[in-house]
Amino acid sequence: MQFAVIGNPITHSLSPDIHQSFAAQFGINLEYHRLLGDEQHFAQQISDFFMQNGTGLNVTLPFKEHAFQLAEISTERCKKARSANTLWEKENKLHADNTDGVGLINDLKRHLVLDKLNVLILGAGGAARGIIYPLLEQGVKQLAVYNRSPERLKILASDFPDINPVQWGGLQTSFDLVINATSSSTLQKAIPLPDTLWSAKPFCYDLSYQKQADTSFVSLAKSNDCRAIDGLGMLVEQAAEAFSIWHGVRPDTQPVLQILRGV
Repeated sequence: MQFAVIGNPITHSLSPDIHQSFAAQFGINLEYHRLLGDEQHFAQQISDFFMQNGTGLNVTLPFKEHAFQLAEISTERCKKARSANTLWEKENKLHADNTDGVGLINDLKRHLVLDKLNVLILGAGGAARGIIYPLLEQGVKQLAVYNRSPERLKILASDFPDINPVQWGGLQTSFDLVINATSSSTLQKAIPLPDTLWSAKPFCYDLSYQKQADTSFVSLAKSNDCRAIDGLGMLVEQAAEAFSIWHGVRPDTQPVLQILRGV
């Protein structure tokens, strides 16, 4: 069975290691590769993968919204997010799901009780779209979203009327949880944020991850005396959800996460 993850950049992806570890739990023989995505040829890359007997495909930055648009059949949570990170073919139709939200929630619950929290998401792209409804379903008190591009934020607010879109001044509010859903850490770029954002000492979560060191966002949060973790736990949890879609069995995530963390 052939599987892959497509994105750009992609060399850092741990998805092949994770899915191989899951497969070993059940004695499943599979191949899982990294594919460097190309925006101009993305649709053709997806088509070629499945034409060449590909079984399942994970999608990462910056192609999640494009992947959703290509799918012929999508799950309800995928439709709500309007972005997809898990693809497969069934009866010659391209199916899509978004497992990011459940992955994030499962990991966050290791650290927080989400009910009634004031939450801020940084970023309004496909990564943010995948986690908005799952967070709202947990009963958070407020879900604010900040994005440097007001146009993209306006579109997001139109699609998700329950969020609170905020501009720079809105970052003066006290938040319990701040989630970085931008590509800043992957691209190793700093996000300009006001110092007041850290004053309430929010728990900080980066959807990006690095295997050996803190991401730039996690480092920034820790330098401001905030508890912070990267998205490695989310990556493992969303991968488990995708694995169960493709194989019909649910893997144990804890031992895989411990290996990746070097515990």
